[in-house]
Amino acid sequence: MRKAVYLLLLGITGTGLLAPTRTMAQFNLSGQLRTRTELLDGQGTMLSKGEKPAFFTSQRTRLNAGYKGYRTQFFVAVQDVRVWGQDASTNNRITNSAQNGLMLHEAWGEISLLDTNQTKLGKEFALKIGRQEFLYDDSRVLGNLDWLQQARRHDAALIKYGFNGFTAHLGVAYNQNRELKTGTLYDGVPVGYAAGTNGIGTMYKSLQFLYLGKKLKQGNASFLVVKDDFQKYTLDTAGVKKLANGVRSRVTIGPYLQTKIGKSWTLTANAFYQTGKDKDGASLSAYMYSVRGLYAMSRAFSIGPGFDYTSGTATGSAKNHTFDPLYGTPHKFWGQMDYFYAANGFGKGGLSDLYINTTIKASEKLSINTDLHHFASAAAVRVADNQKLSSSFGEELDIIANYNLTKTISFQGGYCTFFSTNSLAQVKGVKNPQKMSNWAYLMINIKPEFLK
Repeated sequence: MRKAVYLLLLGITGTGLLAPTRTMAQFNLSGQLRTRTELLDGQGTMLSKGEKPAFFTSQRTRLNAGYKGYRTQFFVAVQDVRVWGQDASTNNRITNSAQNGLMLHEAWGEISLLDTNQTKLGKEFALKIGRQEFLYDDSRVLGNLDWLQQARRHDAALIKYGFNGFTAHLGVAYNQNRELKTGTLYDGVPVGYAAGTNGIGTMYKSLQFLYLGKKLKQGNASFLVVKDDFQKYTLDTAGVKKLANGVRSRVTIGPYLQTKIGKSWTLTANAFYQTGKDKDGASLSAYMYSVRGLYAMSRAFSIGPGFDYTSGTATGSAKNHTFDPLYGTPHKFWGQMDYFYAANGFGKGGLSDLYINTTIKASEKLSINTDLHHFASAAAVRVADNQKLSSSFGEELDIIANYNLTKTISFQGGYCTFFSTNSLAQVKGVKNPQKMSNWAYLMINIKPEFLK
C-alpha cells in the first residue's frame, strides 16, 4: 500500500515538473541614446534670401524598465530630450526651465482579464491603463511620432481583445490640467514645443477610438473610428479666449488595407472621412485617401509609385474642408523635410502628393531609400487681390541611408532638397524666399539591453 501511494505521489510530482508552465515572470531593462546632428537650410519652410542655415545636435536619452508576470505587465520609460549646449556646463541646475526635457514618456500597467494559464495561446482580453503610445497600421492617423525626439504619447485606458488574427481595441482618454475642486474646464494649449498637425496649439479634452483589425493571408485589413473633443471657448471684446462649458467633437473614420499582389507587388491603401466640428466650432467635412504600390524587381531593389490626397478649404468657404491627420506620423509620408502637416503650417488648402519610392538593400546591414515628391495644393491658391496662382508647391528629393553596425548600434544619414514655388511661399507667408532648400542630418542610435 505504501509503495502504491509513493508511486502515485511520484507520478503526480513528475507530471507537474514535466508539464510546461505558461506563467514565468520576466524583467527587462534597456536604454536608448539617440543623437541627431542637423544642418537646416530651409527645413520645414523656405528661408528668405539673406537668412543663414542652422546647425545643432539634439539628444534623446531613455531608460526603459518592463515586467511581465502572471496576468500582469508593467512598463516605464523615462526620457530626457535636449539640445547640446542648452544648459550651462558648470551649472548644477537647468539653465532654462522652459526647455526642461526630462519627462515620463510612458508609464502603464496591463491586466489580463483572462486566466492566462487556462486560455488558449494567442487569445487576449486585457486592460492597459496609463501613459502609453498608440501605434496602428502605418501610423497615418494614430502613431507614436518616433522621429520627433520627444515622440508622442497619450494618458489613456485601452481595452484589448484578440484571437485567431482578429484584433479589437477600444481606447478612451479624458484630460484635465490639474486636480480641481469644481468644474471640468480644460485649457488644451500646451506649454513649450507644441508639435502637431492642423490642430497645432490645442490638445484634445477627451478622446475615444475603436480599432478593428484582421490578418489576411497576404497582409492585413482594418477599420478605425476616432472621436476627439475640444473644450469650447468664447472671445471677449479684446479677442482673448475664455473657456466655456461643453465640447466640440470631431469624428474621423476609415479603412486600411495592406496586401501582396502576386509575388512582387505590395499594395497599401487607406481612406478617411472627417465630420463634426473643428476646435474653433466650424462645421467639418473633409477627407483623405492614399494608395501606394511597391514592386520588388529583385531581393535588393524595389520601386513603386504612390499618391496621397488631403482635402482643403477654398477661400471664402464657411465650412471647414481641411483634413487633419490627427495623431499620426506626418514625417513618414509627406516628405522628410516636414513642409506639410508637421509643426510648420501651410494654410488650409490641403495637399496633393504624387511620388516615386525606391529601396535598395545593398547588404544585410545597409539600405538606401529614395523618394521623389511632387506637391500641389488641393484647393486654389489665391493672393490678396483674389488673383489665382499655380497650384504647384514644388518638388522634394529625399535620400536616406540606414546602416546597422550591430543589433544595438545603428546609423542613419539623410540629404533632402526642396525646389519651391511662389505658391508655396504665398501659403507659408515667406517673403523673398530662396527657391532651393536643403537639409542634411546624421543620427546615431544606441539601444543597449542591460538585463533581460
